[in-house]
Amino acid sequence: MLALQTTDICQYLPTVVYECITIGDFIHCSLKSMLFIHQDNGMKSIDLKIVDQKFTEEFGTPEYSTEGSAGMDLRACLEESLTINPGETHLIPTGISIHISDSQLAAVILPRSGLGHKHGLVLGNLVGLIDSDYQGQLFVSCWNRSDIAYTVDRGARIAQLVFLPVVQVKLNQVDSFDDSSRGHGGFGHTGVK
Repeated sequence: MLALQTTDICQYLPTVVYECITIGDFIHCSLKSMLFIHQDNGMKSIDLKIVDQKFTEEFGTPEYSTEGSAGMDLRACLEESLTINPGETHLIPTGISIHISDSQLAAVILPRSGLGHKHGLVLGNLVGLIDSDYQGQLFVSCWNRSDIAYTVDRGARIAQLVFLPVVQVKLNQVDSFDDSSRGHGGFGHTGVK
């Protein structure tokens, strides 16, 4: 049993937690394993390499728009505006590379909700996964699923970069599973209400 003050746990990023209970100012956890990554001022440092210096001097590097933002905005590193016709997909550079270097972290590139909802511009690969050992430039696959052409301007915010904890597992091959309440049910098995 481990007890942490709630003010202390905010300074760390938990990777695995089992059955935690809050009692007063303390969180009591029963756990098999837990990893905390220390963060300075609530943030972990990730290496960033500038691929296009002129672009980043003009538009800056990715940052959180608000204190509560989960994702950093990624911008279109284009020489000039790009029109994406209905049904087309274009791979757009961001002008930056990152190296996470911690196998217990990964990043995902997600669409910006307004672009998808208002203009039909979503990610061609739906979600982009950035592994911790990848060091190349970040690209965003933009797909225009609408019936109207959409123009992406130089420096436009086109996606979000979100960092997530990762747990790598060892697969244990078995002949059968213990019964669960769900069993083989999937694809809407539990209903919509």
